Amino acid sequence: MPRDPRVDAYIASKNDFAKPILTHLRDLIHGHAPAVEETIKWSMPFFTYKGTPLANMAAFKEHAAFGFWDRLGLATGKEGDAMGQYGRLTDVAKLPPDALLLDRLDQALARIDAGEKPKRPARGSKPEAEVPPALAEALAGDEQAAANWNAFPPSCRREYCEWVAGAKRNETRAKRVALTIEQIREGKKLNWKYENC
Repeated sequence: MPRDPRVDAYIASKNDFAKPILTHLRDLIHGHAPAVEETIKWSMPFFTYKGTPLANMAAFKEHAAFGFWDRLGLATGKEGDAMGQYGRLTDVAKLPPDALLLDRLDQALARIDAGEKPKRPARGSKPEAEVPPALAEALAGDEQAAANWNAFPPSCRREYCEWVAGAKRNETRAKRVALTIEQIREGKKLNWKYENC
């Protein structure tokens, strides 16, 4: 596939240490898997295969990074050291051996061919928001608002709690509590005005 001139420009704009790293990775991928396409996504070079995300690379002030899109399925143990899966790359010698990278590339391509979707870590649910004392007191004094409050999903309650708790002055907090009770009594979420826009 033809190379994307935006990737050429991206590489040319980076620090001297990063250029050989990015060029080597790019040449390795295209030389081994000519069907892989390249583009720019999220302001960095990105590789796709059959329209599916495959890998990305990036250069920063003092290091470069590379990783496969299916980072859980193709884990290296260095996840979290930098943006990619291979830690902070400061020169070509810091890259894993080409044979290992090509083996990972083959695995990634096979997963896409098999229709496997990348696994993502399960997101834990957020804990129930702590109700600010002024809001808790107001809810305790209004049965209708309390009933509606309890019927709201946790995310709606969290928005109200964070909004009330974010007030710096007592006067502002009191106004927010009063508006919160009024809107909750009517069954309205905090940003009800912007729904169905």
